[in-house]
Amino acid sequence: MPLVIPGQTNPLADGRQSENAMLVRRGVQRLFLELGLAVMPELPLASGRRADLVALTRSGEIWIVEIKSSIEDWKVDRKWPIYREHCDRLFFATHPGVPAEIFPQDCGFILSDGYGAEIIRDAPEHKLAGATRKAMTLRFARVSAARMTLAELSGIHLPETDLE
Repeated sequence: MPLVIPGQTNPLADGRQSENAMLVRRGVQRLFLELGLAVMPELPLASGRRADLVALTRSGEIWIVEIKSSIEDWKVDRKWPIYREHCDRLFFATHPGVPAEIFPQDCGFILSDGYGAEIIRDAPEHKLAGATRKAMTLRFARVSAARMTLAELSGIHLPETDLE
């Protein structure tokens, strides 16, 4: 199944995301836009994994957010340490039904209700190497442009955004 499915209500939902995960994602995206971050869901990484959310800050920092919709989701998914290789800061995000104490203290923590979100614990910084930062920034830009082009070709109008 392709990553972007034009014409769907949510073209970035491929059936693997639970309703709770989509609500968490929406709240985090709203928070990041309020903070002036450019944010992209479901970004494929060089490692072959896909990050739930990747944000690019005004200063060029790259943040990855791993969304966990339940305790079971947390228990079965152990790929998250790989994401550290692709970001300056790593966060977990969830909803109020998942206990915050299950998440590692050496990662940031975001609580979302679907309408908004709050950074409860900031993520420690672990600076990317220059070459990795460049590769991630180019990946972010190229995938963003490709998705915008697909939307336009599908007749979907995207509003202009100015994050400055």
